[in-house]
Amino acid sequence: MSKYLLEVGCEELPYKFIPSAIQQLKTGFENFLNTNKVEFEDVKVYATPRRLAVIVSGLEKESKDEVKIVKGPVKKVAYDDDGNLTKAGEGFCKKNGISADDLYIEDDYLYAKITVKGQSIVDLLKDNVPSIVLKLQGSHFMRWGDNDEKFSRPIRWIVSILDKDEVKIKIIDKESSNVTRGHRFAQQNVYINNPDDYVEIMRNCCVIVDQEERKQRIIDKAKEEAEKLGAEPYYTDDLLEEVTFITEYPVPAVCEFSEEYLKLPEELVVTVMAVHQRYFALYKDGKLINKFITMTNYLGDEFENIKAGNVRVIKARLDDAVFFFNEDTAKPLADYVEDLKGITFQKGMGTMYDKALRLVALSKLIAGDNKTVERTAMLAKADLATKLVFEFTELQGFIGADYARVSNEPECVCAGIKEHYFPLNADGEIAETLEGQVVGIADKIDNICAVFAEGKKPTGSSDPLGVRRAALGIIRTILANNMKIDLTMLINSALLLLPVSTEGESLADKFKKAAGSCVNRVSGKVTDEIYEFFIQRLIIYLSDRYSKNVLEACASNKNPLTDLTDYIKRVETVSKLNSPAVLESANRVLRILKEDSKKSVNKNLFKEPAEAMLLNQIETVSYDLDYDAYLKQLEEINPSVEKFFNDVLVMDKDENVKENRLALLTVLKKKYDYLADFGKL
Repeated sequence: MSKYLLEVGCEELPYKFIPSAIQQLKTGFENFLNTNKVEFEDVKVYATPRRLAVIVSGLEKESKDEVKIVKGPVKKVAYDDDGNLTKAGEGFCKKNGISADDLYIEDDYLYAKITVKGQSIVDLLKDNVPSIVLKLQGSHFMRWGDNDEKFSRPIRWIVSILDKDEVKIKIIDKESSNVTRGHRFAQQNVYINNPDDYVEIMRNCCVIVDQEERKQRIIDKAKEEAEKLGAEPYYTDDLLEEVTFITEYPVPAVCEFSEEYLKLPEELVVTVMAVHQRYFALYKDGKLINKFITMTNYLGDEFENIKAGNVRVIKARLDDAVFFFNEDTAKPLADYVEDLKGITFQKGMGTMYDKALRLVALSKLIAGDNKTVERTAMLAKADLATKLVFEFTELQGFIGADYARVSNEPECVCAGIKEHYFPLNADGEIAETLEGQVVGIADKIDNICAVFAEGKKPTGSSDPLGVRRAALGIIRTILANNMKIDLTMLINSALLLLPVSTEGESLADKFKKAAGSCVNRVSGKVTDEIYEFFIQRLIIYLSDRYSKNVLEACASNKNPLTDLTDYIKRVETVSKLNSPAVLESANRVLRILKEDSKKSVNKNLFKEPAEAMLLNQIETVSYDLDYDAYLKQLEEINPSVEKFFNDVLVMDKDENVKENRLALLTVLKKKYDYLADFGKL
C-alpha cells in the first residue's frame, strides 16, 4: 500500500474559502479514485492560510482491470450471408481492440467482453491531480499574472510525492518538487522525502497543518492565558474557525483597554472584539473585563508592538461606539419609530414602519390584547434607525434592548426586543419571554410571507431574508413552549396585511387590484407554497427523532400547521404503533375506497352479522381520549375489522348493498385518519 502527498502553497487564502476547499478536495480525490477503480483507505485534507494539502493513504499501485460488455451493431449488419464479418463488424473489432473470437450474439445483436487493463497510480495522478485542484470553486477567483486559469490566490509552490518518489505535476505555471516552505518567520526551504513525515516536519517548522489540532491549540492557549488572570475566554464557533484559518502557528497575546469602555453595552464591546477584530473577550466572575486575547501568527518574543497596535485599533473602534451611543441615547427609543418610515423593508413591501404596524397586528392575533407585547412589537425595529446599529448591523435587537432600558421601558419589553430575533442560528437559544416569542413569530411570519408573495421563494442556492432559518425558528419556538398557534390563520392574515404595489393607477383600479391581489394570495398558490415550505422544514427538523414515514403520514391527513403541538403528540403515538394487523386493516380499507363515500350507513341494508358488529365497534372509538388511548381503541376493534373482511364481500352485486358497505368503510377510515394517513406507513 502506498501513500500520496499533495501540497499546494499559495499566498494567504481567504479564510471563508478554506473550509469549502477542504471539502471540495476530499470529494474530488475520492471521486477520482473511485471512478478509476483505485483502492484506498482514507483521504485527509489539511489546510492553513498558505497551503492546501491532501494525504491519501492505503493507495493501490495501480487501478484494477475492468471487464466491460460492449454492444455492437445488429447481427445482420455485422455479418454477411456467408457468416463473415462485414466492414461494420470489423470496425467494431478494431475500435475495441478485439478479434472475431471475442464476439458473441445475444438478442440478435453483436456483443464483446472487453478487459480494460488497469493504469499505474503514477500516471493517474499526473493526469488527474491538476484538474482536481483547478476545479475548486469559491468567490472572487481571478487570473494571476499572465495565466489564463483562475484560482483563489497565486500558487507559489507544489509538493507531489508518492511514497519516497516525486510525481511530477504542473498546476497553472508551477511545477511540483519535494520542497515546501515553513512558517513565514521560520525555515523556508523544507524537504519532504516521505508523506509519513509531512505533518511532523511542518510542525517543526512552526506550521500546524492539521486544522483540528490548530483549533484545539487556540482553545488551550486562550484558556491558559485567561487562567493566569482568573478569567475565562469567550468565543463563538465562527470566531474560532476564522482564527484557525488565518494562523499557521497561533500564539496568544494579552492586551488591555480602558475600563471606561465597559460602560458601553456589553454585546457591543464583545462584538467589536470578536467580529470586527477577531479577539477573545475575557470574563471574570461572569462579568466582562477590560482585557482580551489576540491570536498572533508570530514567532518571537517582541509582543509589545503587536499589543500596542491591537489596543490602538480597538480604542478607535470603541471611541466610535461611545460617540454613536451618546448621540443615540439623547432621545428615547420610541422616538426612532417615526424614522422607520425612511427605511425600506423590501421592494414592494413598504417601509420598516409599515412592518412595525404589521408586527403589532400579528402579535395581537397571537397573544390577544397584551400591552407589553404590543409595545415590544412597535419598538422591535426602532434601533434600525440609530447610528450605532447602522455602524454595527449585527447588533440589531441587542442595541434596541439596551436603548429601551435607557428609555425606562419595562424589562420584559427590553428582553423581548432582543429576543424577537432569536434563534440567531439553527442551534441558537430561543426566546424566553412571551414578548420575544410572540413578536419573533410575527416578525418571521411577515418575512416569509413577503418573500413568497413577491415570488422570491428560496432555492438551492438562495435563501431570501433567511426564510429557512425563520421557519425553523418559528417551529422551535412553538414546540419548546407548547404554544397553541394556528399558523395557517397567521399566514393568511400576514399575506392580507402586506401592501400591494399600485403605482401609476387610478383610484378605482388601485382598489380593484388590491382586492384581487389579496384574494389571490390567500386562495391561490402562494398559501399552498408557504404551507408546503413550512411542512418540509418541520419534517426535516424532526427527522432526527422520528421516522420520516411517520412524520409524513401525520402531516398528510391533517395540516400540522394548525397545531404543531398536536402534530407532535400524534407523531409520538403513531411512532409507538407495533401492530401489523392494524396497519394491514387500515391499508385494506384505503385500497378498497378509491374515494370517500358521500352516503350515510343504513343498518337496514346489513346482510351479515359482521357488518353490524363492525359498526358497533366503530362507534365505541371515542375522539375524547388522548392519542395513546385512541390507538389502543383501534387495536381493540381490529378483530371486528378482520372478521368483516373475512365474512363480507364489499363489492356486492346489489348496488345499494355495495354502496352501504363502502359508506361503512368510510366511517372506519375517518377513525384511522384522525391519527394519520396509514397509507404512508
